[in-house]
Amino acid sequence: MTKSISAVIIEDERPAARLLKSMVETIRPLWKFTIVQGSIKDATQWFSQNENPDLIFLDIHLSDGNAFDFLSIAHPSSMIIFTTAYDEYAIQAFSVNSIDYILKPVHQERLVESIEKYENTYRSNLEFQQEYLNNILENISSPASKRFRTRFLIYGVDKYTTLQVASVAYFYSESRVTSAVTQSGAEVVIDFTLDKLGEQLDPNKFFRVNRQFLLSIDSIKKIEPYFNSKLLVTVVPESRIQITISREKLSSFKSWLNF
Repeated sequence: MTKSISAVIIEDERPAARLLKSMVETIRPLWKFTIVQGSIKDATQWFSQNENPDLIFLDIHLSDGNAFDFLSIAHPSSMIIFTTAYDEYAIQAFSVNSIDYILKPVHQERLVESIEKYENTYRSNLEFQQEYLNNILENISSPASKRFRTRFLIYGVDKYTTLQVASVAYFYSESRVTSAVTQSGAEVVIDFTLDKLGEQLDPNKFFRVNRQFLLSIDSIKKIEPYFNSKLLVTVVPESRIQITISREKLSSFKSWLNF
């Protein structure tokens, strides 16, 4: 990576912090490291006095509480790789700005995998930020604010009807046919590709999660970790096709959810 990454290690056991620092330095010798005492009090104080790093290696069990208490106080903007000897916090760890969840003892191969996952997410986030900035600049330079599609004209056998975009839960493509699924569960064939819909729909409300699905923010019921660093998304109405999000889309998806 062209940018020198700054990383902070928050660990309540000093020998474990030094060992982790040594392991990461072997993999990424150009990164800049700081070890912060592994307590909520000390970590919060450090973050109040210093610029947030790019990445935090964060032990879940701190000397005076747990990592989630620290996060709720300090609100760091950094990405996070959790380290812990226990696995019961995996789902809770996903709810914050986390990249990965490493069980102790930390193995070199597992650490390499997490660092590469961070770097892929970092690049994706930069691309998302650049795309978002370009959209803003495009709208500013336009004589009028960009208008997004609000309805579709649907061609029937003997009549025309309209479908309001606000009533659509999600769009999906199958066998080169695009369908809109409404909040009531009705399916309507749409004469547009998902690529074209992505250009015409409000990006604050709709997100292209993969090649097959374009989801409304209101359709998302649940998000869960899945195999191979993917996410599994449950929507309403329920989809008969499983909806997953690759790790390459993870950062931009989280940014969209949090906007």
